[in-house]
Amino acid sequence: MTLSEYQQHAAETAIYGEPVDRLLGADHRYVYAALGLTSEAGEVANKVKKIIRDHDGVIDETQKAVVTEELGDVLWYTARLASELGLSLDDVAAKNVEKLASRKARGTLNGNGDGR
Repeated sequence: MTLSEYQQHAAETAIYGEPVDRLLGADHRYVYAALGLTSEAGEVANKVKKIIRDHDGVIDETQKAVVTEELGDVLWYTARLASELGLSLDDVAAKNVEKLASRKARGTLNGNGDGR
C-alpha cells in the first residue's frame, strides 16, 4: 500500500462528529487531527515505557503487536492532519527524505534546530 492509498483509506473513516464540526468548523478540523496525533504519540510512548517497566525492556511478539496498533493510530492521525491541511503524505514523506539527505550531506543530522 502506498502512502496515498493509506491517506485515502483514512479519509473514508474520518468521522469527527457534530461537536467537532460545531466547535471547530470545517476550516479548523486540522486542530482535532493535531490533538489526536499528539495523544496517540503519547500512547506509543506509554506502551514503550511499560515494556521497559513491566517486561524488562524485552519486546516480544505481543508487545510488538501492542506498539504496532498504536503506531497505526499515529499514522491515521498523521494522514488526517495532512489531508486537513491539503497535503499529500507522499509529498510530506518526499520532503522529509530530501531534508534528511541534505542534513546528512552537510554533516548536520545530529544537533539542534530546524534550519540545520
